[in-house]
Amino acid sequence: MRNEQPAAERGAFDLESFLDKHAGDEIALSAVTASEMLHGVHRARPDQRPRRDAFVESLLSQMPVVAFDMLAARIHARIWADLASRGVTAGAHDLVIAATALARGATVATRELRSFSHMSGLAPLVL
Repeated sequence: MRNEQPAAERGAFDLESFLDKHAGDEIALSAVTASEMLHGVHRARPDQRPRRDAFVESLLSQMPVVAFDMLAARIHARIWADLASRGVTAGAHDLVIAATALARGATVATRELRSFSHMSGLAPLVL
């Protein structure tokens, strides 16, 4: 089973340093990323849930959440078709995250490069 605890929460990623380093950059979360984090809250053990909920809600209150809109949907369809034509698969959520970023001319910051490295037009920032 995959560890659904956010890397920053478990100490595997220094979120504060990242935010300090990118203080001048516009940083946002895709709505699907927010959903993944909230999913982790709901899946947490009852004794961990309040701490996890506080952590996630703190992040959500500090960063804007970007919706998946029609422009992102068009880009999503193009990326998905391109990958399929090359026989490459990517996670459904990763496709939405990438399309949302591309629609806004943004960079995806990720600890998981596998899916994003195959997407045309995307230059992910590896954390």
